[in-house]
Amino acid sequence: MNSEDSHIHGQNVVACVWDFDKTLIPGYMQTPLFQYFGVDEGLFWKEVDKLPEVYAKRGCRVSPDTIYLNHFLSYVKNGPMRGLTNEKLGELGSELEFYPGLPDFFQDLQAEVRAKEFSQYDFKLEHYVISTGLTHMIRGSKIAPYVEDIFACEFIETPLPPNYDRQSEFSLPLDLEVSQIGMVVDNTIKTRFIFEINKGCNKNPAIEVNSWMRHEDRRVPIDQMIYVADGPSDVPVFSVVKMHGGKTYAVHKAGNQGEFEQTCTLVESGRVHNNGTADYRKGSETSNWLKMRVRDICRDMVRKREVALRSRTKQPPRHHPKPEGNSPGDEAIQQETLFDDPI
Repeated sequence: MNSEDSHIHGQNVVACVWDFDKTLIPGYMQTPLFQYFGVDEGLFWKEVDKLPEVYAKRGCRVSPDTIYLNHFLSYVKNGPMRGLTNEKLGELGSELEFYPGLPDFFQDLQAEVRAKEFSQYDFKLEHYVISTGLTHMIRGSKIAPYVEDIFACEFIETPLPPNYDRQSEFSLPLDLEVSQIGMVVDNTIKTRFIFEINKGCNKNPAIEVNSWMRHEDRRVPIDQMIYVADGPSDVPVFSVVKMHGGKTYAVHKAGNQGEFEQTCTLVESGRVHNNGTADYRKGSETSNWLKMRVRDICRDMVRKREVALRSRTKQPPRHHPKPEGNSPGDEAIQQETLFDDPI
């Protein structure tokens, strides 16, 4: 069954999916964390950049996208970030400064699906964040109240011991701190969460991301998604969303020539539909483009419903005008024929 056969009711969600660092905020979310503990941010990231090569010489391959999580834990274990907790990550997330227009723009976009043009429909818009950053920092930020769900990296504070299922009580440490990695999100795994949103796994735990589902049964078709991010590391998600009919948009910091050229390359190579500055204020080109695409998706949802309605309903029977010269018996036969087909 193709996309034209979607349910008359349902699949009513537009999903705006956002990267976080350099997309919603100008830099990296971990900056307040380094400042709180007095850690040299530049030195930390230089060490992280060298780690894949160092470990390779030891015969061990690591993920360049997420090895920084292990290095954070090394900083916790060895003292510079002693006492780091998920609660503290949330507190530091409240210090994050967003690009102009945020978070108000998230509400402005939701208003587009409630415009008069679509008032007779039950359309809604949901915002999602998929990031290689830290879930608890995003949850603590001022954007969190406007976000439907967050998919990012997480730490465990109190790991369960061996044979924990045989124990009735656990001794909790007096001073909590992060000590293990609970969730890893890298630039390739991001695509998994696109399909979780698509199938509705985040809304219904009974649905697994690898479960087969008909397209018309998926909660948010990918052609009803918009993905916004900043750079080449997001190419896997850009490609998946664009290939399945969704909209893709690359943002760059205003005045940053290098980032501008980077997003232009994404447009020219066909990775994204368009690019613009990370300025989400009313009247900005980015704001206007995203609002336009939300309206386009809503109009397409209306068209799908109309096509589905026509394909699944039949016109009711109608009386035909009596031809001249017919006898009363002919009229009776004609009326009987009209109601031959059950409603």
